[in-house]
Amino acid sequence: MIRGDIKHPDVLAALAGAGHGAKILITDAHFPVSTAVRRGAPVVRLGFTTNQPTVPFIAGKVVAAIPVESAQLPAVPDELRPSEVQDQLATVLADVPISTVSRWELYDIGRSADLALCIVSGDTRRFGNVVLTVGVLAD
Repeated sequence: MIRGDIKHPDVLAALAGAGHGAKILITDAHFPVSTAVRRGAPVVRLGFTTNQPTVPFIAGKVVAAIPVESAQLPAVPDELRPSEVQDQLATVLADVPISTVSRWELYDIGRSADLALCIVSGDTRRFGNVVLTVGVLAD
């Protein structure tokens, strides 16, 4: 079921084990992982330097590796638009239906039993989080 460029063994294992409907959370460097991610969920910290790798970069690699049926982005207040990171995510997720969730809903998703993997990026831009829902392979 895995295709693409990802080589990180923990990410590959979690993606391979994630079935239809499982959630993959890719976060910015500021996400409160210790309190907003389910205890026991796989967490992979990829932030190597400030802003590297970015959330859109990681999301692009995940979308290339597994089928994704939907995505959820945090809602951005009107006064903070446009959001560069969300514009980049919209480009990466061009073929994926996208909806928005509140900050608190994002935290609830991170704490849910459906969370198969949390990947923490080095991205320091605000609202740089995305939840990907695993889809099914097409024939």
